Amino acid sequence: MRFMLAPAVAVALQVAAAVPSLDQTVRQGIERGVYPGAVVVVGRHDTVLVVRGYGHLTWSPSSAVPDPDSTLYDLASLTKVVATLPAIMVLVEEGTLQLDRPVRDYLPDFQGSGKDRVTVRHLLAHTSGLPAYRPFYRQAADAGAMRRLVMAEPLKYPAGGRVEYSDLNGILLGWVVEAVTGQRLDQFVRERVFLPAGMQQTGFRPPRAARYRIAPVGLWRGRPVAGEVHDQNAARLGGVSGHAGLFATGMDLARYAQLWLGEGRIGCSTLFRKETVAAFRQPAARGRALGWELRDAATSDNTGTQLSQAAFGHTGFTGTSLWIDPERDVFVVLLTNRVYAPRMRRSISQLKALRGKVADAAVALLKTLPPRKAASSRPAC
Repeated sequence: MRFMLAPAVAVALQVAAAVPSLDQTVRQGIERGVYPGAVVVVGRHDTVLVVRGYGHLTWSPSSAVPDPDSTLYDLASLTKVVATLPAIMVLVEEGTLQLDRPVRDYLPDFQGSGKDRVTVRHLLAHTSGLPAYRPFYRQAADAGAMRRLVMAEPLKYPAGGRVEYSDLNGILLGWVVEAVTGQRLDQFVRERVFLPAGMQQTGFRPPRAARYRIAPVGLWRGRPVAGEVHDQNAARLGGVSGHAGLFATGMDLARYAQLWLGEGRIGCSTLFRKETVAAFRQPAARGRALGWELRDAATSDNTGTQLSQAAFGHTGFTGTSLWIDPERDVFVVLLTNRVYAPRMRRSISQLKALRGKVADAAVALLKTLPPRKAASSRPAC
């Protein structure tokens, strides 16, 4: 007698058969000394297909294996799109923030030549004209001094022209959120985004009790440093900033990706109107949406060759990345702590190539599965 596999079991077997190439790619990064460990989560708008932890939190084989459910990673610049961006979206939907109003309307101390023409939209699209980075922490003794330096930083280019990805844009956007809401960025985004989306473990300034499960990002006198933000400008701002400072697990980021693939809805919770989601992932400048990076020739190292041109995502200096493809109905989360004592030079270049291979493996995996349901289908709630 011939037995038929239940659909869920059949899908699980197909996924298992397609995962080895992804596993091999991620393990290459460990073997080459790019990072000591990693977490990968791949899925669709309604399904998680691959959940994997690799290596260890440090180069010591006695340290813990990264866990997609519980290991917290310093997201670095993913903060811009996972915390600051949805906070802005909430305010836009409420009508309390307008993208085309000057930043100075919300932050009167944003002073200097040409800054009256810089809008919130310019900050999101990285066309503000501000420089990419400044080590303000070297001059600023505290958060107040940091703010004065950021506000006084002159434009490098006229607003609305050249694209230059800038941490300063993210810092200012975080302050815009705080000015409009009267709350700290971390408090507002936790209440209005993370908790409603089921991202229970995502947040700034993780408690000391959680440090045993945080992927370390450096060494201090030979001991791993975990739980303190790697970005020193964010650290000077108290660990809460619009450009860096957020910590999250792989599974929490999977939920965030599903929120975007679900057009503002995850499960039975609706956080955003689908029109808002569509507007924030449309091209806003060369290679940029509002907040997000778009897949193009400049990002091919990070995205591989198989994601569609509709894909958008972001990366973080510490070794983190998130890519979302609504056309393929797939997301790819890859979290590493490549800044922790890498055993090779130019680890970031190696990581970019590995990210692309992971994305390609994720798309190859989808091709082995049954036809997907439309992302517009909704569960009964």
